[in-house]
Amino acid sequence: MQKITPFLWFNGNAEQAAKFYTSIFKKSKIRAITRYSKSPSKATGRPVGSVMTVEFDIEGQRFTAMNGGSSIQFNQSISFVVRCKSQAELDYYWKKLTSGGGEEVACGWLKDKFGVSWQIVPENIMEILNSKDLEKVERVMAAVMTMVKLDIKKLKVAYAGKK
Repeated sequence: MQKITPFLWFNGNAEQAAKFYTSIFKKSKIRAITRYSKSPSKATGRPVGSVMTVEFDIEGQRFTAMNGGSSIQFNQSISFVVRCKSQAELDYYWKKLTSGGGEEVACGWLKDKFGVSWQIVPENIMEILNSKDLEKVERVMAAVMTMVKLDIKKLKVAYAGKK
């Protein structure tokens, strides 16, 4: 059993969000949907029988989504990082997660149509940024700062110090 599970608070669209995410990522599935019964419905104002929580997996990572109401909104202080092996994979996740009203932000960050923040990055980005060669790190970071969606080829060029 997974010890820590991200728990996401939605405003009536938890099931739609879970279906959206599981449609994008391989090895993903909806595990369970619970519905509001009388007592929690009365306490929250959510209709009896409406979706309360959705438990789902994305790439082997368990998540729980809850329809908790509009009092809490997502912000970019929490994000999910997707590490990509190729530009094609990076482009795929970028396109899918920004579809339907998502927002491109900056430096590999985006917000999906539900307001959840994602970082779509090359799989080796942390190795690059942890390099002991600070000039390489600076060149890569300078390149990242000019991008919205990351371009792996340009990051490799920056890392190598080529023009």
